[in-house]
Amino acid sequence: MTTINRRALMAMAAAMAGLPAWAQETTTAETPATPEALPEVKDFSLGDPNAPVKIVEYASFTCPHCANFHRTVFKPLKADYIDTGKVQFTYREVYFDRFALWAALVARCGGDLRYFGISDMLFDQQAEWLADQDPNVVIGKLRTIGITAGLTNEQLDACLADAKQVDAMVKRFEENMKADGIEGTPTLMIDGEKHSNMSYNDLKAIIDAKLAG
Repeated sequence: MTTINRRALMAMAAAMAGLPAWAQETTTAETPATPEALPEVKDFSLGDPNAPVKIVEYASFTCPHCANFHRTVFKPLKADYIDTGKVQFTYREVYFDRFALWAALVARCGGDLRYFGISDMLFDQQAEWLADQDPNVVIGKLRTIGITAGLTNEQLDACLADAKQVDAMVKRFEENMKADGIEGTPTLMIDGEKHSNMSYNDLKAIIDAKLAG
């Protein structure tokens, strides 16, 4: 489990300052966004909303433990429980750093249609797009992922430079983390009960017990 860097939380509001020049130049907000002016930040979910078991995963796109969870736990979970209507799965983003924030912006840029497809690509290719810590290189690779997923350069420009969206995402992230007492990733909330990272067999046992009860 990766422990959250609390200093990163304090720096998130200024994360847009780290964007390359092209993104800074397309930011149009003239005054700081007030809470009333911030856009709504939704959670993205898979599965039947009426499924008997609800799972919320807190994860960061830059967390290697989360990428491993995605590969070894989420994929069989989706096949065995989400796609069969037994589990509704909700993903909640955690922002350790600006790269995780940018990745989330790219994923959200795809909307409901592309969010989980882009998320799959971000986790599957995490080692490649995070290999170089140069911000310009990272954001270039994130743009490539977005374009591969069907987004346009214009859409990505707008999404990555949306300062109000960033403010809203960070605010929602902090509220969710505090409400659920999240201290590391990946963390699962299973029917409202907090669980740390686990194997698929351990998760399967918890789900099966709930379904049987």
